[in-house]
Amino acid sequence: MASYDFYFTRLTYESGDWDVDVRMPSNVLNSLVEYTTLRVDPVERIVALSDPKMLEAPFCYFAGHKLVQFTAAERKNLERYIKGGGFLFVDDCNHDIDGLFAKSFEAEIARIFGPKALHKIPNNHPIYSSFFKFEDGPPNTAVELNGWGDDLVHDYLKAIEVGGRVRLLYSNKDYGCEWDYDFRNKRFLAIDNTRFAVNIIQYALGA
Repeated sequence: MASYDFYFTRLTYESGDWDVDVRMPSNVLNSLVEYTTLRVDPVERIVALSDPKMLEAPFCYFAGHKLVQFTAAERKNLERYIKGGGFLFVDDCNHDIDGLFAKSFEAEIARIFGPKALHKIPNNHPIYSSFFKFEDGPPNTAVELNGWGDDLVHDYLKAIEVGGRVRLLYSNKDYGCEWDYDFRNKRFLAIDNTRFAVNIIQYALGA
């Protein structure tokens, strides 16, 4: 079996819709190959949040639009993963802090980790300079600038930190949609918008 430094794991869950932005993972993986020396598994892995196999993943992606209601097994694995040193990137595909995904997911997180665990991180956080430099914090997305969702540009990300390191990174900016295109089309962009994904993953692997 080939040995990889990184593989992309998408988490399924019983509520909501997890199968969003299907081209995004291959696009992000292409960027890791292009910009870094990581040995990257080119195939997205899809694992249930309730499956203990997810505890072995160095990085997991969780996204959707709809109501999030964890089962007991999902809740248990999520807590073990975050407290055990995993890294979870959660992306609200609605780009809406008052939307169904955001409110239900944040309520679930408060139930597991407490109401103050998920907090805004400053825009000079190391995640914004772990590879590329983002001096203004999280880059904007086209969906924000086009006024979709709550018609706000979110100038922050939220996180749960354990031992001084981000273990859960939470976005209302809908990066998944922003990065959901064929990787060959990046040549048409003035600046590759998947560069921030490289930062997130490099930070996750540095933990």
